Amino acid sequence: MIRYKFLAVIATACICFAASSLNAATIPARPMVTVRTVSSVSSNDPVGRTFAAQVDQDVDVKAKVLLKAGKKAFGKIKSSRANPRRSEPLSLELTSISVNGRNVAVKTNSVQPGSPQRTAQQARHGFTAGTLVVTPGTKMQFQLAQAATL
Repeated sequence: MIRYKFLAVIATACICFAASSLNAATIPARPMVTVRTVSSVSSNDPVGRTFAAQVDQDVDVKAKVLLKAGKKAFGKIKSSRANPRRSEPLSLELTSISVNGRNVAVKTNSVQPGSPQRTAQQARHGFTAGTLVVTPGTKMQFQLAQAATL
């Protein structure tokens, strides 16, 4: 009796997995994902710090919506001014999007949201001055660098 219950549980799990695979959609590389930040980000925050965002517009491919607006998205700071020895402009990238209760890893291009003013000397030496703050609600566009299976 226990053996039949075990087989029934395994069969049910396989059917659920197969059904979820059929619903999976793949967004090819290159489409733009437009998000609005939910948390603030500063050019003085350390590299690797995560930030929250929300997909602002549906992502459609060949007239089919593959990612609906309103989904949670997460990103990280790729470069910032936090390290005084290696001061770089603020650069962000998306790392995952929440779909059906799970986070799907994505690879996007980097985005530099706005730029603080730079003097000619700062530009020559590759550093910036001032603090750039990305406030909640800021709209940004990221381009997928690799296909993502949702």
